[in-house]
Amino acid sequence: MKKDFLRKGVAILALAFIPLVSCSDDDNDTMPQNNTIAAIASSNANLSILVDALDRAGLTATLDGTGSFTVFAPTNQAFTAFLQQKGFANLEAVPVPVLKEILLNHVVSGTATSSSLATGYVKTLAKGSASSTNTLSMFINTANGVVINGGASNGGATVTTADVMASNGVVHIVGNVIDLPTVTSHAIANPDFSILVQALTRDDQPDFAGILSGSQSAPFTVFAPSNAAFASLLTELNLSGLAQIPQATLENTLKYHVVAGQNVLAASLMDNMTVNTFQGGSFTVNLEGGASITDANGRVSTITATDVQASNGVVHVINKVLLPPM
Repeated sequence: MKKDFLRKGVAILALAFIPLVSCSDDDNDTMPQNNTIAAIASSNANLSILVDALDRAGLTATLDGTGSFTVFAPTNQAFTAFLQQKGFANLEAVPVPVLKEILLNHVVSGTATSSSLATGYVKTLAKGSASSTNTLSMFINTANGVVINGGASNGGATVTTADVMASNGVVHIVGNVIDLPTVTSHAIANPDFSILVQALTRDDQPDFAGILSGSQSAPFTVFAPSNAAFASLLTELNLSGLAQIPQATLENTLKYHVVAGQNVLAASLMDNMTVNTFQGGSFTVNLEGGASITDANGRVSTITATDVQASNGVVHVINKVLLPPM
């Protein structure tokens, strides 16, 4: 990667905040408006471990203050399961810096109630190890209830009780602790990346899912093609399905969308910047007339969304699959 890749450039597209909502009106509780989020948690016996965790991480004063927050509050059962899964004997065994980021990954700035939720990305207050400035992204899916980061099987959660109103925001109770998302879990969480996930996990491919969820060669910058991008590629190549793409071609193509060892945000991209990829080839970033990428074959892909932050890298969405040098 050229040094220019890390210099501050012209900011391109940014993901807007998309507010959050509830599962159903039947689950809604309303609390007196003079109650803070911290006070509401303290008054709920099923959130006692969350209260202890907030105290230990030094976050109680924040959620007892005058700001405006949306908090996804894990139950005691959720915390107990999470501690067991991570191999911690109890809450005190979790390092405070780790605990703090986990908790902040459940907090979004602003009051987002049930009437304002839509499917899309929001920014939490947590930071992973990949970026000191870009906070972690959270994917909310409202297609079937309110599912966060792909649900429990993907390190996410589902809202079970929504719209517990506080004087400084709102609480939505969730059934699982929301883990810090990786590049892989972000891809799995978003249905518009389902074909990309199929490609990454095809039986004849390297363990891309494992690589992009780990720390070796991290952080990663991934230019992720949408489902429409893959459909367009199959049409362009006159193929009936993903299975028809030869093993080596698919492997090289997927690697061509990844930059290893750097968390490159949109603001660092520059016009006519050459990007060296994990595959070994390079492509060119163009900003004039809108952010796009020109691959090694002269094909142009538009960058449609940027800075989806994971704990081990960042994802930018593109509308055409990039093809490496032939």
